[in-house]
Amino acid sequence: MTLHAAGPGFRPRAAVAMSQDAAAAVLDDQVLAAFREVCDLAPPPVLDDLSTPRARSLLADVDLLVTGWGCPALDEEVLRAAPRLRAVVHTAGSVRGHVTDACWERGVEVSSAAAANALPVAEYTLAMILLTGKHVLERARDYRVSRARDNWLRLPRDIGNYGSTVGILSASLIGRRVVELLRPHDIEVLLHDPHISDADATQLGVERVGLPELFTRCDTVSVHTPLLPTTRGLVGRPLIEAMPAGATLINTSRGAVVDQRALTDAVLAGRIRAVLDVTDPEALPADHPLWDCENALITPHLAGSEGNEWRRLADLALAETARWASGTGFLHPVRRERLAFLA
Repeated sequence: MTLHAAGPGFRPRAAVAMSQDAAAAVLDDQVLAAFREVCDLAPPPVLDDLSTPRARSLLADVDLLVTGWGCPALDEEVLRAAPRLRAVVHTAGSVRGHVTDACWERGVEVSSAAAANALPVAEYTLAMILLTGKHVLERARDYRVSRARDNWLRLPRDIGNYGSTVGILSASLIGRRVVELLRPHDIEVLLHDPHISDADATQLGVERVGLPELFTRCDTVSVHTPLLPTTRGLVGRPLIEAMPAGATLINTSRGAVVDQRALTDAVLAGRIRAVLDVTDPEALPADHPLWDCENALITPHLAGSEGNEWRRLADLALAETARWASGTGFLHPVRRERLAFLA
């Protein structure tokens, strides 16, 4: 079968492969119309099962798949049914759930909207850093109980963000965006990531430190490490116990990167505070003590793209589709060799 080369005038044949709910959230009618401007997009319903006769019929002619949450695995059997498939444009972050070794061996080009999804997570993290620095959560709680102003001239000097030290665990896409968002603030930023050099850290405007030092020096540590075999339980009891009294641990990565039992012990003891958008397990059991702990804020994995932020994911995927069709190539490619360092 002859494959057309991407370039001026080329209109790839494309189909959408993701769950019905994901498609309804991310691909509204306006977005779908925009996709049809740059490719011949198969009509709905979207493909949430790639083994059906309809799916196999569509796969036989597609050059590109627009994927999202709930996309089935693109394994050898699927690729045999899709002999023309040359590109995957993902409307979310991680591609681990559906891009298989068979895709890389075929030479399928892959793009992800991880950079777009990183921004709301970084915004959430910045907000929590600043709010916890001012002790907003517990002071709002106390104010609701007392209904009276405290003596603000007698507040302890550890309240506030001026001159505080924030530690970023991992120079991931999200970790780097948090560093960028912290730049306008009078905050010292430390970074631990074994895969970057001192020169890289200098370029980012941060101080590169070892893992123990990150936890002993920082008022707040924000976890942005992907969950890999080497990072499971990375933030263990020794690191948590080394945090200064009153410090805050923020986790928007994956719950299993942190030793949940050790963290629970430290928070319940009142030594540190925790802001957890992810936990291990997720969600915590209904009777878990952190639910009612005044030193913990638990949010339902909401830091990533939601609501109107889904449009940012769709816009990036649309732009990537147009670039690939024109022969320009992806601006946000996923490289096989980098998968070990990605969420």
